[in-house]
Amino acid sequence: MRTAFIGGGVMGEAMVRGMLAKGVAEPEAIVVSDVSAERLSKLKRDYGLHTGQDNRQALQGSHLVVLAVKPQDLGPLLEELSGAFHPDQLVLSIIAGATVATVAEGLKHGAVVRAMPNTPAQIGEGITVWTASSEVSPSQKDTARSVLATLGSEVFVTDERLIDMATAVSGSGPAYFFLVMEALTDAAMDIGLPREIAEKLVSHTALGASRLVQETGEHPGALRKMVTSKGGTTERGLHQLEEGGLRTLIARAIAAAYERAKELGG
Repeated sequence: MRTAFIGGGVMGEAMVRGMLAKGVAEPEAIVVSDVSAERLSKLKRDYGLHTGQDNRQALQGSHLVVLAVKPQDLGPLLEELSGAFHPDQLVLSIIAGATVATVAEGLKHGAVVRAMPNTPAQIGEGITVWTASSEVSPSQKDTARSVLATLGSEVFVTDERLIDMATAVSGSGPAYFFLVMEALTDAAMDIGLPREIAEKLVSHTALGASRLVQETGEHPGALRKMVTSKGGTTERGLHQLEEGGLRTLIARAIAAAYERAKELGG
């Protein structure tokens, strides 16, 4: 499957790496177009891809075209590529906030998939929520699914509004967890733990807690109660978090990110 990437940034590279690792595409069947000669040189050196700076030329002969530019670059890109697509080509956009309608109308092309992967996709542990226009055929959906699955797990939704909601949760979510891990590490050092030990304890605790939720299928609240003994250390610590309004702050963060996602989509 010949694939063109318009934009060779971090997430575009993650998709390339995943596709190659899972055998979805071969290096000679991937072309990347980007404004940065430095990025193109790196991608060509590391993966043996075809590279260039002509977006329209990159489209030629491609079955799948991945739009992976920054949101602020979407307008000029749509204007540049408008009317340049063959009817059988599939467009897969991972541009935050860009709706299916915006991309389809801007490109004058109906077969559009919109996806929101997250940063753990860089190591194949991401979660991607995606949707497709009515013009996307069943076989094209299978193509999109196979590509997105190389980044980790994927969830297809028919209601595009859920994409903005997912952006606020799974898209921005890693940053929330990183902040909590950062705060836990700093607090551990404050009570005397060496940084190296604190970082290892926090990262493994975060990983283990997540795996426990996934593998047991238990609700996080149930697992929280299991580890909270009456009058114990966990109960004392959780009391401080609840008293400090942690739940309210998280709810506010999600709501704010959701509103911003809708703003980006116009």
